[in-house]
Amino acid sequence: MGGERAGRGQRSPARMIAYATSGVVLLAGCASMPDNGDLRGVESTPLQDAQVRVFAMPPSEDASPTQIVQGFLEALTSDDPDYKTARQYLTAEAADAWQPERSTTVLADGPGTQADPPGREKSREVSFTLTGEKVATVDAQQAYASATGPYNKLVHLTQDAKSGQWRIDGVPQGVVMGKSDFQRNYMSVSKYYFASNTVGAAADGPPMAVADPVYVRSHVEPTTQMVRSLLGGPTTWLDPVVRSSFPAGVALHEDAGPLTADDRGKLTVPLNGKATGTGTERCKEMAAQLLFTLRNLSPAVDEVELRADGKQLCSLTQDGTGTVAGRGSLNSPAYLYFVDEEQRLVRIPADDNATQPDPVPGALGEVETRLRSVAVSRDERTAAGVEFDGRALYVGSIVPGGSLGEPVLRSQGKSEDDRLTAPSWDAQGGLWVADRDPADPLLFLLEEGAGEPLEVRTPGLDGRIQAVRVAADGVRIALVVAKGDRRSLMIGRIERGGTNGQEGPAGPAEKTGARPTVTVLQMRPATPELEKVTAMSWTGDSRLVVVGREEGGVEQMRYVEVDGSIPEVPQPAALTGVESVTASADEQMPLVAHSVDGIVRLPSWAQWQKVTEGTAPVYPG
Repeated sequence: MGGERAGRGQRSPARMIAYATSGVVLLAGCASMPDNGDLRGVESTPLQDAQVRVFAMPPSEDASPTQIVQGFLEALTSDDPDYKTARQYLTAEAADAWQPERSTTVLADGPGTQADPPGREKSREVSFTLTGEKVATVDAQQAYASATGPYNKLVHLTQDAKSGQWRIDGVPQGVVMGKSDFQRNYMSVSKYYFASNTVGAAADGPPMAVADPVYVRSHVEPTTQMVRSLLGGPTTWLDPVVRSSFPAGVALHEDAGPLTADDRGKLTVPLNGKATGTGTERCKEMAAQLLFTLRNLSPAVDEVELRADGKQLCSLTQDGTGTVAGRGSLNSPAYLYFVDEEQRLVRIPADDNATQPDPVPGALGEVETRLRSVAVSRDERTAAGVEFDGRALYVGSIVPGGSLGEPVLRSQGKSEDDRLTAPSWDAQGGLWVADRDPADPLLFLLEEGAGEPLEVRTPGLDGRIQAVRVAADGVRIALVVAKGDRRSLMIGRIERGGTNGQEGPAGPAEKTGARPTVTVLQMRPATPELEKVTAMSWTGDSRLVVVGREEGGVEQMRYVEVDGSIPEVPQPAALTGVESVTASADEQMPLVAHSVDGIVRLPSWAQWQKVTEGTAPVYPG
């Protein structure tokens, strides 16, 4: 619980002390509050420096019920690791029963507080109702989810007959605070597991890392928090399609203290006996999971050493992770691709300021077939294109003299907008595309970009797919779904099963020649506040760039995390008339869009720059 903004009264006497690396700072504004009446919320602590930590003061001996509630809410926005100060506002029984780690509820503003009618203090008990409008929740697994609706929870206080002290004896489980306090107290960090639904050639190569974003308290030993979270396993939503290389039951050794890297960036992680006997190959996968997870924390971790029973299991550096596991953001594209004015597939080098495109080798770079949208496989050896009227999908090799052949898929939609979407390639070489025909809207997968299209199941889909983008990890898919006048961005989980409706591993289906089932499950909104999403693309391991508008608002471009939260990063510069946008899994590559000015790109810390004329820009994927 925590608060955001006080009413017209003065602040609580529950003073907060902050310290930084340079010394100790006392926060101002600690005058006493009225000891009766309604609370309107708790003033947000005005701190922005990531090095500053905030601690609350315990209750004073003569604190009134109002001051106890105010101080308790304020204490919960502090950086006290175990909420020890907050528990001092509770009775002993309530402190033992309270579980702050169960959940965090984020409100638009700080929790308002409605008190019982005046005079109840004489009965040695009083209650307050915490109120607000929900924005999001963070569950016990630290997973973020957007939320809406009213928040109403009761806080009950009693007065000790001997000491006369007021304490809270009834408190909601979990924590609640306003949005700005949440942004100050928590940060989003992705932990990493490995895709478990790989098939074909991808199953024979190194495992593909999958980001699992969670929120941790930013000033409370984040490195230790993230290691514990990683060892605890993936979040419920992602769990069916990933695996961990850590053996079951592995945890930090009971004597492990706070984890910190040494002055060379080396982090030693002591594990319990469950890790004993782990082979070198598996141990290095474990180390890669840790290095991927900790790479953005400060101070940076450049090397991980795993130990168990006092003995070293293995050691791995950041530079060595590429030989152990794949990760989308480690792969830089060679080219940016788009459709030129002659409706051909053309390309320019992705890592320089070239503006003069060249047709790709092969049939798709010729004028023979006019294109409206394209996709290039992640190895940049094969391309797919939807013809100009949206009726047919072609696939061809990007090699000199390559032929095109017959379409691999056709739509029977009556208009261009009711036919095929732009295609998208997954990490396993599969090609995804949706048919928007209102008479029979379907999502298709062409395994290895060829053969009979496989109809992908989409149980629970409420609307018609308008756009498809598969993440570099191959286990998550972004869909723009239209229902009425609304176009929403949804994130789904890709599950591969057995044949003929029987769930099971993909392996046996491959051996018998039978085709597996592919299903997109548990689709969840990534931008619930946007009424009309017009374009989107994956960027990085767990982030998307989205173009859309809120109800009654203007078009905007923004970054969003896969869980629907807004990252604390500079948002893209404004751009009008955006038709499409593309981003690379490698976040160092500039955003590229098709707008009223043609093909434009956004270098780091710069404004949009025109590249050339053309449409439908894409990076591989």
